[in-house]
Amino acid sequence: MSKSCTHIAGIKDVTPSARGCEECLKSGSRWLHLRICRTCGHVGCCDDSPNKHATAHFHATGHPVIEGYDPPEGWGWCYVDEVLFDLSGRKTPQDGPIPRYY
Repeated sequence: MSKSCTHIAGIKDVTPSARGCEECLKSGSRWLHLRICRTCGHVGCCDDSPNKHATAHFHATGHPVIEGYDPPEGWGWCYVDEVLFDLSGRKTPQDGPIPRYY
C-alpha cells in the first residue's frame, strides 16, 4: 500500500515571496532549483543548493508542503509524510523571470 499525504487538503494557492530564493537573493548566494511553500509562498532553494533554504523554511515554520517551482516541475513534496505527489493541475505561476545562477 502506498503512503499518502495527510496535508494535501491544506495546500493553498500562494503568491511567490521573491523571483528566486528569497535568502540567496539577499546574501548573493547561488541556487540550483527553487521550491515554493504551498502554505505561505516562501521561495527557497532546493537541497542540492548550498544553503538548502526551502528545507530550512520547513524546519523554522513547520509548513509541510513545497512545490517544485523553477523550473515548474508539477510535483509536490510533503516534508512531514515524506511523500511526493502530483501538482501538475495546480502549479504556482511564476511572478516574472527567474534569474539563473547555475
